[in-house]
Amino acid sequence: MKRVLVVAVMIIACFLLQSTVFHALAFGGIVPNLLIVLTAAFGFMRGEKTGLSIGFFCGLLMDIFFGEVIGFHALLYMYVGYTNGKFNHIFFPEDVKLPIVLIICSDFFYSLTCYFLMFLMRSRFHIGFYFLHVILPEIVYTIAVTVFLYPVILWINRKLESSEKRSAKKFV
Repeated sequence: MKRVLVVAVMIIACFLLQSTVFHALAFGGIVPNLLIVLTAAFGFMRGEKTGLSIGFFCGLLMDIFFGEVIGFHALLYMYVGYTNGKFNHIFFPEDVKLPIVLIICSDFFYSLTCYFLMFLMRSRFHIGFYFLHVILPEIVYTIAVTVFLYPVILWINRKLESSEKRSAKKFV
C-alpha cells in the first residue's frame, strides 16, 4: 500500500511539473516528458506489470487533461512501460547507460507514434521538420532532465524495496 501511495504521488508530481513548471522553462515550446522517464524507469526497475500499470495511469492523466481521445496516450505509455519492463532482467542500479538509452528510445517511439497517428493522418507530411524541431529537441531536453530525475527515482525505489523487505521480515 505504501508503494502505491508513493508512486501515485510521484506520478502526480511529475505530471504537475511537466504541465506547469517546465512549460515556463520550455525551449522553443519544447517540454521534457517526465512521465516517459517515470514510466520507463519503473518499467525496467520493477518489471512489465509495474511498467504497464504506471504507464496506464500516466497516460490516463495526459488523456484527461490534454488528449483529444481518452485512451490514446494511456495505450502509448502502457507500451512504453511494458517494453521497458522486458529489460528488467538486465537492470543494474549502478549502470546509468541502459536507462538513458531506454528513455531515449521510449521518447522517440512516443513522439514518432504521436506524429504518425495525430499529424500524418491529417496529411501533414513534414516529418523532417517535425523530427528536427520537435522530436530531437524533446529527446535532448528529456535526457538532460533524466540525468537529475533518474537518481531520485532510483533512490525512492531503493527505499521502498528496503522498507518492503523490513516489513516482510516482521511476518516471517
